[in-house]
Amino acid sequence: MKKVLILGGGVGGTIVANVLARKVSPSEVNITLVDATGKHVYQPGFIYVAFGDEKPENLIRDERRLLDRRVDLIIDEATLIKPDDRKVRLKSGRILGYDYLVVATGARLCPEELPGFEAAHHFYDLDASVRLRRALDSFPGGRVVIGIGGIPYKCPPAPAESACQLDYYFTKRGSRHKIEIHYLSPLPRVFPLESVAPLVQEIMEKKDIQYTQLFNVERIEPEKRLVHSLEGESLKYDLLIIVPPHRGAKVIEDSGLGNRGGWIPTDKHTLRAKGYDDIHVVGDATDIPISKAGATAHYEAKVVAENIAADIKGSDTIRRYDGKVRCFCDAGFKKGITMVFDYENPPKPTKLSRKWYYAKMLVGKLYWSAVLKGWA
Repeated sequence: MKKVLILGGGVGGTIVANVLARKVSPSEVNITLVDATGKHVYQPGFIYVAFGDEKPENLIRDERRLLDRRVDLIIDEATLIKPDDRKVRLKSGRILGYDYLVVATGARLCPEELPGFEAAHHFYDLDASVRLRRALDSFPGGRVVIGIGGIPYKCPPAPAESACQLDYYFTKRGSRHKIEIHYLSPLPRVFPLESVAPLVQEIMEKKDIQYTQLFNVERIEPEKRLVHSLEGESLKYDLLIIVPPHRGAKVIEDSGLGNRGGWIPTDKHTLRAKGYDDIHVVGDATDIPISKAGATAHYEAKVVAENIAADIKGSDTIRRYDGKVRCFCDAGFKKGITMVFDYENPPKPTKLSRKWYYAKMLVGKLYWSAVLKGWA
């Protein structure tokens, strides 16, 4: 019997486990998923917690309830991967062996890497989203600045999306006229996807959202309420929202499997760790030059599960990941845009429409029942 060990119970790890359990009989494979908390959190909902449209408790489920009954769940944390021995050490001291390893450890927030970050808010974890919500509720007026503390980061469209959400939030409260919103882009455009950037810029201008391009946040000066860039610019703020620096999981660094940022060098088509045919990587843990987003992990996970299943069954059929991503962005006022793209085809701009907003809401509803099962 083959042993498949999955590290991480996020969207990628959960889909791999569920799809693989359906495709390979229990007599052929033992599937074990290791997760540090045993709780699954719907991360795209963080932004809605921050802007008052979602309750934190609605975003959390027990991982066990989301997994196929044939998948073993271990609530523990991987601390060391020994690829030459095909073993993983857990925080508890337990050692697990594997025939196939799936690394779905996600991204780690490292706010300590940005000097002065303690003065900023963000919406990249649940607690921080709640704190930002409280800060917005009591904000009397002034300049709200949104910046990015380093590349890469999870959900590249989210900072620009948050600027639109700020406009919507303060308009609903009747205080938009007291608020200046200023968006800082680290790129020479306002949006990561070049083909969509002109549309997003137009949306921002219509909403009176100011923006500065090529502003890579270097440090924050809390006592003067200034944010400084690598390019030498500075901007005053009254409320500061900064995407914290991201790195790969600590276990990747400690195991010597990651590059400078802690991301695993990964073949972008096979999703195998370079140099290791028995290690597969999904989601944010990879160094693939594509969005670190749940939609990416969703499509990657199916490829990984099907390829492991085929290998266990002795099939030569290999499915290749083509870089497909589909995501929706909420521009406020119940309107949004969608983007579909892959390695070869950039996204085509879509019109701002209510249907894309409702499509995003539908994905959120189907996430627990269909997406994580690998049916959607």
